[in-house]
Amino acid sequence: MHIEWKDIVITGDPLILSAQIGITLTMLAIVVGVTYFKKWKYLWDEWITTVDHKKIGIMYIIVAVLMFFRGGVDGLMMKYQTAAPEMDFLDPQHYNEVFTTHGVIMILFMAMPALIGLMNVVIPLQIGARDVAFPQLNALSFWLTFSGAMLFNISFVIGGSPDAGWTSYFPLAGKEFTPGVGNNFYAISLQIAGIGTLMTGINFIVTILKMRAKGMTLMKMPMFTWTALITNVIIVFAFPILTVALALMTFDRLFGTHFFTISGGGNAMLWNNLFWLWGHPEVYIVILPAFGMFSEIIATFSRKRLYGYNSMIISIVGIAILSMVVWVHHFYTMGSGPVVNSVFSITTMLIAVPTGVKIFNWLFTMRKGRIQFTTAMLWSLAFIPTFTIGGVTGVMLAMAAADYQYHNTLFLVAHFHYVLIPGVVYAVFAGFYYWWPKMFGYALNERLGKWHFWLFNIGFNVTFMPMFFLGLKGAVRRSYTFSAESGFAPLFMLSAIGSLILAAGFAVLVYNIYYSTRYADRKISTDPWDARTLEWHTASPVQPYNFAITPEVKALDAFWYMKKNKEGLVLKEEELEEIHMPSNSWLPFYMCAVFGVVGFFLVFEWFIPAAICSLGIFVGLIIRSFDYDEGFHIKLDVIKKTERAWRGEK
Repeated sequence: MHIEWKDIVITGDPLILSAQIGITLTMLAIVVGVTYFKKWKYLWDEWITTVDHKKIGIMYIIVAVLMFFRGGVDGLMMKYQTAAPEMDFLDPQHYNEVFTTHGVIMILFMAMPALIGLMNVVIPLQIGARDVAFPQLNALSFWLTFSGAMLFNISFVIGGSPDAGWTSYFPLAGKEFTPGVGNNFYAISLQIAGIGTLMTGINFIVTILKMRAKGMTLMKMPMFTWTALITNVIIVFAFPILTVALALMTFDRLFGTHFFTISGGGNAMLWNNLFWLWGHPEVYIVILPAFGMFSEIIATFSRKRLYGYNSMIISIVGIAILSMVVWVHHFYTMGSGPVVNSVFSITTMLIAVPTGVKIFNWLFTMRKGRIQFTTAMLWSLAFIPTFTIGGVTGVMLAMAAADYQYHNTLFLVAHFHYVLIPGVVYAVFAGFYYWWPKMFGYALNERLGKWHFWLFNIGFNVTFMPMFFLGLKGAVRRSYTFSAESGFAPLFMLSAIGSLILAAGFAVLVYNIYYSTRYADRKISTDPWDARTLEWHTASPVQPYNFAITPEVKALDAFWYMKKNKEGLVLKEEELEEIHMPSNSWLPFYMCAVFGVVGFFLVFEWFIPAAICSLGIFVGLIIRSFDYDEGFHIKLDVIKKTERAWRGEK
C-alpha cells in the first residue's frame, strides 16, 4: 500500500492537526524535562527495566489513567456532536472513528490495564508472596500492552483511526468497505496487547496456585485473590479466541483471504461468533476483579467478615462457566433462529442469579456493621444500586423477542454503561483510594475524594439515564446526528450536560493525585484502614522483597486474625535470612519496541521492512533462552535496617 506525506501529516483537519501538535509538544516537554532533571538513569533503572510486580502495577495504572483521559475526550466529542440536532462538529466519518476508538480504548486500554495493575500490586502481597511466578514475563506482559496501546493511539494522527465500531463487524471492517489502514491498526494493535494479556493470565494462575503463604489454602484466600484467579482462568480460555479472530481478520485485510468476506465465499457471522465468544467473557474479565475489590473494601469498612464467603466463591465460578455460553445474546437479531435464541436467552437470565447472590452478600456484610464512610466505601456503596440498574435492564435485553426492539437503540448503550462504569470504573476508583497508601506511602485526600465521588456519580447518572428513555423513544445507536422533529433534543442536551459533570469529576481525581503527591502526610500508619488481609502486614510503600519472613496463615482474613490474637506481628531478627530476588531486564522493553515497529510496518502493509524487523523478535527470544542471570541476594543487614525503619524500631 502506498502512503503519501499528506496521509502522515494531515493539515486539512483542525482536530487532527491540533492533536499532532499536542503530541509533538508533549513528547518534547517530556524529553526536555527528564534531561533537565537528569532522570534518564533513574527511569531506566527503576521503571523501564524493572521486574518488580508493584512498579509494573503502577505503570499499568499510569497507562490506564492516560487512556481514561483519551477515551473520555472521545466521549465528550460524541456528546458535543449529539447535544443538539444537525450538529456539524464531527462529520459522519470522524464520528465513526471516534466512537470506535472510544470503545476499544475504554475496555481494552483503560479497564484492563487498571484492573491488571491493581492485581499486580495487591495479589502477590495478599497471598504472602515475594513476587509473581515469572517476573520477567510479567514485565513483558506490560510492555506488550503498552506497545499495543501506543500503536492503536497513533492511528488518530497517522493513517486514520479504525471506523467499524469497537466490535469491528464484517463486512464493514473488510477491505471492500474500509480500504484505508484504520482497521489494520485495530487488528495488529489488539493482537499485540492480547498476547501480553494472555501472558498475564498464565502468570497469575501459576502465582496464585503455587506461591501462597504457608497455611493459605484455597478456602482461606482473600476474595480479591479468588476473583483474580477466576478472571485469569477466563483470560486463558477466552483470549486465544480473540487471537484467532484477529489473525483471520489480519489475513483478510493484508493478504486477501476470504474468511469473513461474503463476496469471496466467507462468512461475516463467523467474525460475530468468534468476537463475542471472547467478548462476553471479556465483560466478566473486567467485572470479576471489581467484585473482589468491592468485597475487600466493604468487609474492611463494615468491620465484619465478608458474609457468605463460600457462596461468593460458588457464584464467581458459576459466572465464569456461564460467561462462555451466553455470547449469542449479542446478535439475537442476526438470524440465529428462535430455538437458538431461546437457549441463549435462558443462559443469559441464569447468569443474573449468581450476580444477584453477590449483591445480597455485600448487603448482609454491611448489616449491623460499624460502617465507615470513607471515599473508597462511598464508591462501593454507590456501585450496588447503580450496577443493579444495569443488571435489571440486562435481564430485559436477555429476552430475545423484546431485544428486537431494544437492540439497535440507545437503551442498549445505556445498559452496558450502567454495567461497565459502576462495575469497573467505580471499582478502580475505590481501589485507588483504598490501596494508594500501600503503593505510595500516603493517602489521597478524602475531601477531594468526596468531591470526585459526587461529581462523577451525579454526572454518570445524568449522562446515561436519559439514554434509556431516548432508546425507548426510538433513538438509534451509532448515529452521528438526529433531526429536530424527532423530539430527542432535550434528553440529548441533558445527557451532554451530564458528560461535562462527569469530566469535572475525573478532573478532580487528577487534581487530587497532584495535590496529595505534593502535600499529603507521609507519616501515616502502614495499616491506615485497620484492614483484614496480608498486604497491610508490611511497609507502605512496600519494600522490594515484600515480606522479610513469609507470613503463616491460620484463618481467613489472615492479618485481622493476627492482630486479634497478637500472633506473627513481631519480627524475630534471628529468623531472618538473605532474600533472593530477580534482576532487572532490558529485554521486555526491547521486545515492546520491536513489536511496535513490526506492527507499524504491517499496518501500512510494508511487508519487507516488517519481515526484516520481525527477526528482532527471534533475536529477543534467543537472548532470553541463553539468559543465565540468576538474580541477586538482598543482604541481611539491609533487610534488618529496612524492617526496623518501617516498624519504628531502633
